[in-house]
Amino acid sequence: MRTTNKYIALAVGLGLVTLSACGSSSGSAGGDSKSVTLVSHDSWAVSKSVIAEFEKKSGYQVKVLEDGDAGQAVNKAILTKDNPQGDVFFGVDNTLLSRALDNGLFQSYEPKGADQIKPEYRVDEDKHRVTPIDTGDICVNYDKAYFSKHKLTPPTSFDDLIKPAYKNLLVTENASTSSPGLGFLLGTAARYGDNGWQDYWEKLKANGVKVVDGWEQAYNEEFSGSAGGKKAKADRPLVVSYASSPPAEVIYADPKPATAPTGVATGTCFRQVEYAGLLSNAGNTEGGKALLDFMLTKTFQDDMPLNMFVYPVREGAQVPEEFTKYGPQAEDPETMDPAKIADNRDDWVKSWTSLVLK
Repeated sequence: MRTTNKYIALAVGLGLVTLSACGSSSGSAGGDSKSVTLVSHDSWAVSKSVIAEFEKKSGYQVKVLEDGDAGQAVNKAILTKDNPQGDVFFGVDNTLLSRALDNGLFQSYEPKGADQIKPEYRVDEDKHRVTPIDTGDICVNYDKAYFSKHKLTPPTSFDDLIKPAYKNLLVTENASTSSPGLGFLLGTAARYGDNGWQDYWEKLKANGVKVVDGWEQAYNEEFSGSAGGKKAKADRPLVVSYASSPPAEVIYADPKPATAPTGVATGTCFRQVEYAGLLSNAGNTEGGKALLDFMLTKTFQDDMPLNMFVYPVREGAQVPEEFTKYGPQAEDPETMDPAKIADNRDDWVKSWTSLVLK
């Protein structure tokens, strides 16, 4: 789901502030009872001190295998489920959850602290195959400077994006290859319904939406409001990204601006939830259970926001001031039941591809 490492790589490339991720880049469950292996997408990041605390208290050494973006990581985990690369998988979100569950990726385990998860994020409560870990909103971001310069009011809703005033301004990601791209598609399906989203996309296409393969290209190369986009002389002032992208633009800037250079069209948001689970046939189930327990502790949940730019799901976990100031969660985001996503996702993506890319 998240693109934290892309923000970090960009910050390094521009000589900005850096943030270190912990864990090795490879590892295997391998039956090593003294280590526990976490398989994740490329945006896993956690403070070294937090992992050190887990390792000290549990006696397990954490190994991390980052395996591409969310879709790639989930697909690979499914293909290797009989001989898994690790013990715990983190990073399957609600847009892909059914694929993981239907393919038997996880075994049942209810972590300690599960009762502290906010009720709206709980799923699979009869089998406990996955545990909610974090949440965030996929939303259209806008370049404040562009709209100020052109004396144009930024869009606030899906409806706004198809108006002539915003023609040729939006770039989004391919729904078949990108998690935020898929989330944006699902947001339009939730907003306009099973029979209305295709008509909406026809209008969006006619209004000049640009589609690229993934978030990195859209945000760092095509979007004029990002640090990377400015460097690349990008010309699209609207992009599908995250509600947490404006805080990242502030946090990684040096010097830090007084206000975020980008904003969020809060009426375009789709809520995403990320889950973790104990892999079927894990080599170290006890270590995996201990790690899942730890991921629900206040220590871990408090640490996540400024490392992975996500919101915690635990009651009472702290949300950084930068989030509340520069990237608050949408008050009324679009949502969709994972079962409905499961029933329609593949058909919607095929229809979207035929409609938008051909």
